[in-house]
Amino acid sequence: MTRKRRDPRAELLALTVSEQPRRRIARGAAPAPGGRRRRDPRAERAAAAVLVGARRRIDWSGAALALPGQQGRPETAAEAGPSVRIIDDPAFLVLVVLDQPDGRMTDHDRQVIAAGRILADAGGGAVAALSAGIDGESDLGAAGIDRAMKVDFEPFAGYCPERRAALVLAAVDSLKPRHVLFAESASGGADLARRVAAATGERLFPGVQALTATQAGRRARGGSSELGRAPSRLMSIAPDAVPPLDDVRHEARPIPAPDPAFPTSPGIRSARLLETDPDRLSLAEADFILSAGNGLTDWEAFAELAEALGATRGGSRVVCDAGHLPRDRQIGASGTLVTARCYFALGIAGAPQHLQGITEVKHVIAVNTDLHAEMIKRADLAIVADAQAVMPALIRHARERRRERGAHG
Repeated sequence: MTRKRRDPRAELLALTVSEQPRRRIARGAAPAPGGRRRRDPRAERAAAAVLVGARRRIDWSGAALALPGQQGRPETAAEAGPSVRIIDDPAFLVLVVLDQPDGRMTDHDRQVIAAGRILADAGGGAVAALSAGIDGESDLGAAGIDRAMKVDFEPFAGYCPERRAALVLAAVDSLKPRHVLFAESASGGADLARRVAAATGERLFPGVQALTATQAGRRARGGSSELGRAPSRLMSIAPDAVPPLDDVRHEARPIPAPDPAFPTSPGIRSARLLETDPDRLSLAEADFILSAGNGLTDWEAFAELAEALGATRGGSRVVCDAGHLPRDRQIGASGTLVTARCYFALGIAGAPQHLQGITEVKHVIAVNTDLHAEMIKRADLAIVADAQAVMPALIRHARERRRERGAHG
């Protein structure tokens, strides 16, 4: 008796697309030379994409492939373009007050908008932005804004916090938002949030570091405990508390701004940033740190580069032991744990104790002659070269940029 041999490949091809486990043949894919259709991973991923709230998710269960909108010719994300999410009749509004130092939307602003989306999407709401205006509504829409209210924060030179507070209070009175979010920033957002809270008599929950639709939390008692509560009406969002949105575009529909009652004689007519010596800042508070290691020998160029970049100087334990920098400039497990936004390491190999000190740093730039140094592996941007050769070039470039900015006002 002759037994027929199984052909697993033919059996798999005989299954429908929805029946094939995980490995699916994209609809419309061109057949291979042998007659078998080739897989198109990009088309499969685009077909499995579904919108959950404000974020795009990949559903490999096959449910997305069965939707009528996904049938027919497969389209990649680049062909279809980002879809615009429109909320015509929101259940409520979340007002986001953009910080916008120098008139530009920052990463922190985008994070505050994302926090607003968490609160709005949980109950069918929409996010409205109080903005000084940017290049176009497309940027606000890409950040997650449904309604855009453009105001003129400072018609004259300088910073007028009373005028900003009056504009926010007028927007709150006009829109009646469920939540009002600010950026917990030193450039004005933190001060503005407290002024609005004092004017309304409502309690502000400042420095939110973790946010869900039902819970807002932050560290308390020097970081030894957590403080949590239901999201309040007035909240300020700490930097990097919520990741910014991507892959979803919102409408950013313009809405009229109210006519506020400005104070006749403001207490603060203008404010400006004062230049300070970066080396007078503690390493724990510094935002930009230029750090030296055992591979650095030109200490005059190191000080000159720190001055040109406006960076706070720090160093490894070996450098401080040798007396090149004072002990309070030591970074690492036995020194200071830093949380700078940018850490520029010159000639630092990257001992485990030193890497422990920069765990919370956002961006690391490293210059070292050893391609396999641990600091090079940790770095977001690495330059494999001698620090003594790199520093003069950086000093010239920094000073040229400073002269260009001065020439353009």
